[in-house]
Amino acid sequence: MSSIIVVFPKAEDGRNIRNLLTRHGYEVTAVCTMGSQVLNYVDMMRDGIIVSGYKFRDMNYLDLKSSLPQDFDMLLLGSARVCEECADPGIICVTMPLRVQDLMSTLEMMCMNQMRRRRQRRSHPRQRSEEEKKVLREAKSVLMERNHMTEEEAHRYIQKCSMDSGTSLTETAQMVLAMNKY
Repeated sequence: MSSIIVVFPKAEDGRNIRNLLTRHGYEVTAVCTMGSQVLNYVDMMRDGIIVSGYKFRDMNYLDLKSSLPQDFDMLLLGSARVCEECADPGIICVTMPLRVQDLMSTLEMMCMNQMRRRRQRRSHPRQRSEEEKKVLREAKSVLMERNHMTEEEAHRYIQKCSMDSGTSLTETAQMVLAMNKY
């Protein structure tokens, strides 16, 4: 399920939207009143959906959208005029006064798109840079020499340590190299 952040200038409006979403089975990560608060939460997340009002104390919805990482989608709840003026193709609009069914079906579509993009990212593993490949080769070489492992055993060892510690292969390889210096 997608992470959802609700942001409205009035805290009460944000809480009402959160309660509505929660009643329909969505989990809301945070309710914010300013764009800067949203950006703080976004820094800790990989992707998600921002359910937003039009204007906040520190910025408007366009400023917020331009500050979001690529994998975040925005659902703007605004008047018909605001929705007509929204020219950003990356922002989906639902007009106010709000019809619950419109909000829920739009949010469901956005969640499905997020899940599809996540699956695509997983099916296309990230390519390592030459520097990362070099660090990995050096770490395997150290393990092969010091612990008399084959290259495959050294690679599996780094993989297992990486999974156990929750770090990337490159970070684990760097730790192996750092420990070898001592």
